[in-house]
Amino acid sequence: MTNRLMQILCLLLLAACGGGGGSGSAPRNLDNACAILDQRPGYLRAFRAAERKWGVPVHVQMATIYQESKFISNARTPLRYALGVVPIGRQSSAFGYSQALDGTWKEYLQDQRVRRARRDNIRDATDFMGWYMAGTTRSLGIPLTDARNQYLAYHDGRNGYRRGTYRAKPWLIRISGEIESRAAMYQAQLARCT
Repeated sequence: MTNRLMQILCLLLLAACGGGGGSGSAPRNLDNACAILDQRPGYLRAFRAAERKWGVPVHVQMATIYQESKFISNARTPLRYALGVVPIGRQSSAFGYSQALDGTWKEYLQDQRVRRARRDNIRDATDFMGWYMAGTTRSLGIPLTDARNQYLAYHDGRNGYRRGTYRAKPWLIRISGEIESRAAMYQAQLARCT
């Protein structure tokens, strides 16, 4: 094989491995719900399926996913370092669009009797979020339309929310307010494009 042909084959192989614009990347304009759904039509189908099954409005799902992963399918928590340089693992087991923890994801898989669901699949991630938020409504009485308090319970867990652990986290209270605002923004945008 010629050197030039070998270079082209290597370049094609690298491109096929997902160089930059693969499914793990975020949509371009995260501040516009319509632009997100135009760029990723499969998202709307997933959001609507979760809304039909669990009752969680599309805009609440979108605002939560924005906060958790910025719509990056394979999002992970940052690495922790010993002595500032030696990686010693991730901050938590959170992964995927919904940043579901290993234990909670396992509970979801068992409860819903699904085997092949993946956290980096938008349909599975939104179904998980719907399942979790519907459970939060049943156990804590938080309406599915209440993006702020649903997020506080999602982040700190239902028992943490019940104990009020978020009250000692001013940054989390600020973020939950931002999620509430983003959900309202997405809701207004979706009214014009869906």
